[in-house]
Amino acid sequence: MKALLGTKIGMTQIISENGVAIPVTLIQAGPITVTQLKSQETDGYSAVQVAFGAGKNISKAVAGHVKASGTTPKHIREFRVTDLPDGMTVGDTLDVSAFALGDIVDATGTSKGKGFAGTVKRHNFNTSRSTHGGNGNVRKPGSIGSMYPQKVFKGKRMAGRMGHDQVTVKNLVVAYLDPESNLIGLRGAVPGPKKGLIVIGGKA
Repeated sequence: MKALLGTKIGMTQIISENGVAIPVTLIQAGPITVTQLKSQETDGYSAVQVAFGAGKNISKAVAGHVKASGTTPKHIREFRVTDLPDGMTVGDTLDVSAFALGDIVDATGTSKGKGFAGTVKRHNFNTSRSTHGGNGNVRKPGSIGSMYPQKVFKGKRMAGRMGHDQVTVKNLVVAYLDPESNLIGLRGAVPGPKKGLIVIGGKA
């Protein structure tokens, strides 16, 4: 199983063998500990549940759940799999050594929150004319409906909270690995702020 949890460090660049600068996002990934193995017979689906980080003041329910793995995690996630990996047991650890340079992975994180934003910034609306009767209302959305529905449909593109959504960037290339420091570098940008939780899933 190729999957990891980690925290985003930031972006940098590395120089390849042919002298090309490659932009990478460094992630402090793993080690993660297996806390539960779910099977089709007992849970209705197959999955590997893992824990990452050191938590503080975890509840008794969580402490009892992860007791067998010997961890006090800050984050718990599970990865659905078609078949459970052979020989994997509760308490096993996974780290960046599960990946190799050139692997293709997906990275999931929570994007940066932008707060309340208008339609121009949030949905890339055009502004209205600033001359010939514009009256300075160039960033207002204008009319949002007609007479017949007499309501605003759900999903109408309007001003509102922007960002802080789960975002997955697919097909990122593993460009850097440091097993001693548990660092992995993905070519390109990864969603989320520094120290944000990143879920890395490898392609089967």
